[in-house]
Amino acid sequence: MIQEKLEDAHKFKLWKRNLVENGLKINQIDQHYTRYRYNGEILFSLLMLDAETPEGDKIPPICFLKGEVVSVLTCLIDKETQEKHLLLVKQRRISEGAFTYEHPAGMVDGTKTPLEIAIMEVKEETGLTITAEQLIDVTPQKRLFPSTGTSDEAIYLYYCELYMSADEIAELNEKEMGTDYEFEKITTHILPFVEAHRLIVNTNAVLLNYLYLAKIKDFELMAQL
Repeated sequence: MIQEKLEDAHKFKLWKRNLVENGLKINQIDQHYTRYRYNGEILFSLLMLDAETPEGDKIPPICFLKGEVVSVLTCLIDKETQEKHLLLVKQRRISEGAFTYEHPAGMVDGTKTPLEIAIMEVKEETGLTITAEQLIDVTPQKRLFPSTGTSDEAIYLYYCELYMSADEIAELNEKEMGTDYEFEKITTHILPFVEAHRLIVNTNAVLLNYLYLAKIKDFELMAQL
């Protein structure tokens, strides 16, 4: 397997370009540790940056290079009752080793757009096929940064609404998903919106719930969260 060079990685070039466009003078970038994907692409990298701001100050040097990611709120609406359900993915996470409940999400590589990745991740993690026309982007401005002080990670937030029968919704619950090569072991988990929201500890997913409800102006449901 040929490992991708840091300077060739899409996420590195995007990060460095943004630094320069925002006026930083880059003196040196040191690569301290890099994790690669199964195909040799850079998954993430710990970097030390020696750079100066336009104001002549040094900028905090550590950057956890992760790149762009997407998160997709998938709302399943019962055709008869109009009740909203969230289709979540359940998996253990490195943050504390416990099971977490999140929206389908994934990292954007250099060959696909965030929208294309969003469609792909929903399919891979839930088995559900959606189209670009069904996805609504609710990201304020252009991108959001979960941790501006330590990482370049930028996130795009989407939602889709799918009207289904109760039986069709039930068929999507408790499905074993994930990919062996990415060490993913995922189970789908469907609950009424408010119950699902209370299981989520991922801040991006919590934010996405509120942005979705604000977008569709469902303030009655929002008040219950």
